[in-house]
Formats: sequence, C-alpha cells, structure tokens
Amino acid sequence: MLKIERILCPVDFSEFSTKGFEYAVSFATRYKAKLYVQHVIEPVTALFTYENLPGWREVYAEFRGAAEEALQKLIASRVSQQVQPQAVVQVGDPADLILKFAHKEGVDLIVMGSHGRRGLDRFLTGSVTARVWRKAHCPVLAVRKPIQKFGCQASDGGLEIKGILLASDFSDHAHHAFNYALSLATEYHAELTLLHVLEDIPRGKELECETTLMVRELEAPLPSGARNGCTIKSIVRLGKPYWEIIQLATESQTDLIVMGVRGRGALDMAVFGSTTQRVLQLGPCPVLSVPI
Repeated sequence: MLKIERILCPVDFSEFSTKGFEYAVSFATRYKAKLYVQHVIEPVTALFTYENLPGWREVYAEFRGAAEEALQKLIASRVSQQVQPQAVVQVGDPADLILKFAHKEGVDLIVMGSHGRRGLDRFLTGSVTARVWRKAHCPVLAVRKPIQKFGCQASDGGLEIKGILLASDFSDHAHHAFNYALSLATEYHAELTLLHVLEDIPRGKELECETTLMVRELEAPLPSGARNGCTIKSIVRLGKPYWEIIQLATESQTDLIVMGVRGRGALDMAVFGSTTQRVLQLGPCPVLSVPI
C-alpha cells in the first residue's frame, strides 16, 4: 500500500484553494498523514525597492498577522481532532516557496487549487499551479470547483471518492501513476477505470483486435488480489487523448483523474498543449499528476 506521510496544502483563500484544503484534510485523515497548510504573501515590488522607508516592516507584519489569522480560521472550520495541521506563512514567490518547502519537509503529496484569486490567468503557462506540478518531485493534486457534483461527504465527515480514472499511455510515468490510482481506489473503496486512448489504428489491424491487446496491457500491472479491494474496469477509446479523458470523466461522473506528468512525448511539456495540462484546465474534477 502506498505511504503518504506528509501532505502540503498551499492556500490563497480562494474558493479553489478552499476546496483543495478539503481534499488535503480527507487524504491526511485517510492516510494518517501530517498536514502543512501554507500561505505565501507575494511581495510588493515597490516596497522591496524602498524597503528602508519608514513603516515598511510594519506593513508586512500586518500582512503576516492577517494571513496567520485567516489560516487559523480556515483550519478551525474544517479540521477534526484526527488532523492537526501546521500553519506556515511566508513572503516571496509562491511557486518557488511551495517547491522549496515540499523538498525541505520531504512532502509526499501537494494539494492545491487549480487556479486562485486571479481567476483564469492561473491556467496560463507560468501560473503557480502549472509551475508546481511541472517541477515538483512528488504528486500534485490540482483541485477546481467541479462542473458536476463529486467528492460527497462521507459518514466520517471526510470526502467520499467513488470513481477514479487512470489515463495511461503505458509510459514509465503512467506506470508510476498506476500505483497511486490503485492505492487510492483501494483506500476509498472506489471504482477504478483504466483508460487508454488510441489516436489511430495501425494499418492491417482491426479495432477489435487492437482493443483486446490494449486492455490486456492496461491490466498487466494489476497485482494478485487487486480486485478484492476495489472494482476495476478497462476502457479503450479512439480519438484525441485529452478530449477522450475529459469526455469519459464527465460521462461517468469521475471524482478523480490520475495521470503521469509526462508521457512518451516528454517534449510536449515545453508547450501549453500537453495532455496533462489540458485535462487539468478543462476536466470536470480534480487531477492528480504523478511524476516518475
């Protein structure tokens, strides 16, 4: 079983990061993990340029005090006795400090909103979330306000995850993501759907034959007894990978999509149109991106 011992949840108090905090608390409760809740105050360039001006330190002390108070209110409103988060307030570049803190504390999972207080600009290349999931050495769960109802409240007060979709291209990254998807499905007793998308059919092969081969490859990593802990099904679709992933997640009311950060086309990480980023932007539910 996968071990998640330390979880980092950066928040900026937007509705997206608040929803991310709910997931972080749920995961921390399920895995009995330590939870860090981090807020980063972005520096005002003019103040740093003239940092010797009277009152500069007082201004940032006020910012920090307000952030610490807001963090404590957020924590108190949603955390049970099972989870006692550690609040962290820092000043600097948000993405850099999130990554540094995660590395320093040996974080196993980062949970954050897919975009924050600035709105849709958080989706653009260079956004905080995009920078973190591209550079983090641990999985990153990006959470946005859902289009459909998902992640309902469980009897223990945590979030109930009923359906998980693993998108696989059979790369090493996808294989690593497989382990996370199976662990989460077992932990939450969720249905796990294994998906592979064919962009085209090789010449001389029928779709039915190719589909049978792909299903066999999808299920090859399943350990003995895996189906005892959760329901597993395999699906092969034909089309554009990002679009088929989004369509299936929407149709099946998936609660969580799990993907490797990079696939066989590793160079597509340099452009805006990578499959993972498009799913993160347009998908109807949270996306867990897993690096190798």
